[in-house]
Amino acid sequence: DGKVECQLCPHNCRIANGKTGICRSRRNDNGTLITDVYARPCSIAIDPIEKKPLYHFHPGTKCLSIACTGCNFRCLNCQNHEISQVAPDDIPHYELTPEQVVELCLQNHCPGIAYTYTEPLIYIEYITDTARLAHERGLWNILVSAGYVCQEPLAELLPCLDAANIDIKAFSDHIYHRICGGHLQTVLDTIIAMRNEGVWIELTNLLIPTINDDMEMIRQMCRWIADNDLADNPLHFSRFFPRYKMNDLPQTPVNTLKEARKIALEEGIRNIFLGNIK
Repeated sequence: DGKVECQLCPHNCRIANGKTGICRSRRNDNGTLITDVYARPCSIAIDPIEKKPLYHFHPGTKCLSIACTGCNFRCLNCQNHEISQVAPDDIPHYELTPEQVVELCLQNHCPGIAYTYTEPLIYIEYITDTARLAHERGLWNILVSAGYVCQEPLAELLPCLDAANIDIKAFSDHIYHRICGGHLQTVLDTIIAMRNEGVWIELTNLLIPTINDDMEMIRQMCRWIADNDLADNPLHFSRFFPRYKMNDLPQTPVNTLKEARKIALEEGIRNIFLGNIK
């Protein structure tokens, strides 16, 4: 029927000619699936590695952060919706080949590159090519992601990754589907694949009042983390502030984060950090 099926993530978008998938960045060009964001980052910055957040991976260092437009989730609380929920031509962008990204990192004396801000896995070709060159020059590669990707394309990227922060939106498939438009198990599979490959993993759980702050659900998540040999990997409980399409909810009480930390400790998690607390 002239459509192309994208097999990068479990959405498996069937894309008509000239149209894009859910992520807005992968397009059917007369029967060929192409990426419209390759070598076209929309955001470039130098960040402390703790901003990713990564607290146990070379703390005190900086990284070159890059992002392209788009995301394969539709999170109602997205903090970066201005660049994640738009098409590539909707906002300005740079023209930077993988070689140029690596050179920019070296020129700024950064020991690594972070693929971040939006969902880097939707432009996996760009980050894989960049990450391979970065490794050749002795640089680290850091992924900041929601982890919603199929195993086959992920396997090509994993040997190039050194560290990742994966965002667990909620330990509930129902909440994932309602708030983000995805499914939990895929994210858990990504985390396990990274662990098996030796990628350093830190996990983030943004606690949203009335949405995913049920303490029994948090206990189940912490138990899964401990049961899968990740009890020593940092777990970041992050505070929600009203954003995007969730402006009607209050910010997360600090006591909610403290209660979540108590539960995590009870379940054997040994490194717990509370984020977005001023």
